[in-house]
Amino acid sequence: MKKRPNIVIFNPDQMRYDALGHMGVNPGAETPFLDEMIREDAVSYRYAFCQNPVCTPSRCSFFTGLYPHVHGHRTMRHMLHRHESSLLSELKEAGYYVWMNTRNDLLPGQDDDIFSRHATEIFYGGNVPPAPGPVNPGLRGKPGSKYFYSHYKGELATDEHGLNYTPDDEAVDAAIDRLKSPADDRPLCIFLGLIYPHPPYRVEEPYYSRIDREKVMPRIAEAVPGDKKPLFHRRIREELGMQDFTEEDYKELRGVYYGMCSKIDAQFKRLCDGLKEAGIYEDTAIFFLSDHGDYTGDYGIVEKAQNMMEDCLVRVPLLIKPPKDFGVDAGISDQMVELVDFYRTAMAFADVAPDHSQFGRKLQSNLADRSVKVRDYVCSEGGRNEDEIHCDEFHDDKNLPTVMGEYYPRQKLQTDSVIHGKAAMIRTEQYKYIRRIYEDDEFYDLRLDPQERMNRIHAKEYAEIIMEMKELLLDWYQKTCDVVPFEKDDRHSKEMIRQAVKNICPPEYKAEVERMIENREGTLFEIRKYCEEAARRT
Repeated sequence: MKKRPNIVIFNPDQMRYDALGHMGVNPGAETPFLDEMIREDAVSYRYAFCQNPVCTPSRCSFFTGLYPHVHGHRTMRHMLHRHESSLLSELKEAGYYVWMNTRNDLLPGQDDDIFSRHATEIFYGGNVPPAPGPVNPGLRGKPGSKYFYSHYKGELATDEHGLNYTPDDEAVDAAIDRLKSPADDRPLCIFLGLIYPHPPYRVEEPYYSRIDREKVMPRIAEAVPGDKKPLFHRRIREELGMQDFTEEDYKELRGVYYGMCSKIDAQFKRLCDGLKEAGIYEDTAIFFLSDHGDYTGDYGIVEKAQNMMEDCLVRVPLLIKPPKDFGVDAGISDQMVELVDFYRTAMAFADVAPDHSQFGRKLQSNLADRSVKVRDYVCSEGGRNEDEIHCDEFHDDKNLPTVMGEYYPRQKLQTDSVIHGKAAMIRTEQYKYIRRIYEDDEFYDLRLDPQERMNRIHAKEYAEIIMEMKELLLDWYQKTCDVVPFEKDDRHSKEMIRQAVKNICPPEYKAEVERMIENREGTLFEIRKYCEEAARRT
């Protein structure tokens, strides 16, 4: 019997798709290993989209093949619970040795036993000294400083070995050790969730100086009232207090972010080199994907938002290297895909059937021939209803400025139900429509307005297209609004069956019928039929 391939999932946090040098849209991006990998071994998707613009909902989605709305995964504080399986738990059940580190944003910390259901081994880390901090530790300054809520920390110092060895580095090395020294002969599934390039924006040499600030793609300018962008844009800029940031400041911040992405590239190379040294690179399906993107100064905003749908937030890297014998059509695929497709594709490589209904599509056909169509449109969603106070995760914390630090402006705006209201996006190659429940909807013609600056929701020339997009979004919601579990419930209890057949079962069959009832070897109708036939025979 052919051994199942190893599965490796390399998951940076908050990495924009334009951080990939091979996409050709950002001259300042430096990802040499990823760029080399797609020439012969892998497919990188130009139009890959996450299903939610923040960590936990996105991960709950792409690890299950379900959209966030199916089980209410719309906040950072509602993770997978015991009734929900995932790619990890299903592979473990199918015989995989599942290794993961604790940077997962997937499993609830209050459940002491749930980790063992989804993983064979958990790497907790914390075995090395803290990495050196920023070269300029006082940069943030006092409230009112332009840096105070900017998340910008700049250059990191290095130790006596010239390194800034982070928990990410420790986890990468631990994963490599497991690949080189497997615990047994089971196929491996490695889930390596990293912190980078999640803000704060900070990185050490050589990555700090690697990015030419003058080559980094220019940021998208701030929205003005005439653009008709959501209220969040104006309010978050007011709260961030970064009005004194110059274009040079933004170039520096963006240069550091893309430097962090360049370090991700180097860490990924280290992992792949470990696979090659272990002699299992060719037998491994490798997935490189991020959960969502980052504003990085676009529109005068940093970090992310739970219900904003600009491409800088929802368009992400997705790169897949199949096992060697698959026959990959290496390069960039221009087909639209969603991260839910990762779940279905990984399960297909492992030859494991999903144990629940799911909405991902297998990408194997497109990996073999990049011209094969995958999707006509993609969707993403986020935000809360007005009365869902529990979805405003810090509304009752009176010490928010102290507790949340640089996240205070963003968390403060969550208390506003209009700014934090539910939104759902549908995007084709040319158009993007966003439904909002408390503000005007949004519509963008991406060929004329790729930066999504001008909301054309009320433009008469687009009325017919907007209606078509609304119908597609409604169709998507109707098809995916819920799932029926594979497990079927019995409609009758054992006692109900006993009472229903007690007067039609011949005495000599009572013991056999009782055994059937006790072992659930038939429904009420099946056992009743058995008794009726027995009665006729006697």
